[in-house]
Amino acid sequence: MVTMDVFEKHYLDLVKFDRFLGMKLKVHAPGKITYTLEIIDNHLSTPDQCHGGVISAMMDSVLGVTALSLAVSNGNLCSTVEYKINYLSTAKPGDILEGNADIDLSGSTLIYTSGTIKEIKTGRVIAKGMGTFLQYPISKKMVTLKSAGLGQ
Repeated sequence: MVTMDVFEKHYLDLVKFDRFLGMKLKVHAPGKITYTLEIIDNHLSTPDQCHGGVISAMMDSVLGVTALSLAVSNGNLCSTVEYKINYLSTAKPGDILEGNADIDLSGSTLIYTSGTIKEIKTGRVIAKGMGTFLQYPISKKMVTLKSAGLGQ
């Protein structure tokens, strides 16, 4: 079984996309994570608005890593089957966003999550999302994981 400390460390080492966007991950427990992101100039689609693709990428990570942290605690990995996002407000330059999700249901093969991205200072909801993730045994990726320094 992988502990959440080990999961967070190796996830941060392996996944470069989060760093590319400037997202910061904190893993609290299986199925409980937080992502934060400060909106900077590189995230903008107009001078006063964050591009929806940035919010979409953050939501994908919020939902997916919530599911993944639970899957890993059970000796599994997971991949996205589908996810949906609703944009409720725009993010502006300088906003600091926080994303969290909940496990709605976890079965033997599927994990369902729902999440929210909010602007920290005001609590304004930027987006809501929901996702479905397929669990599979970690052994199916052991060759890749071993080359990254994970696994035995």
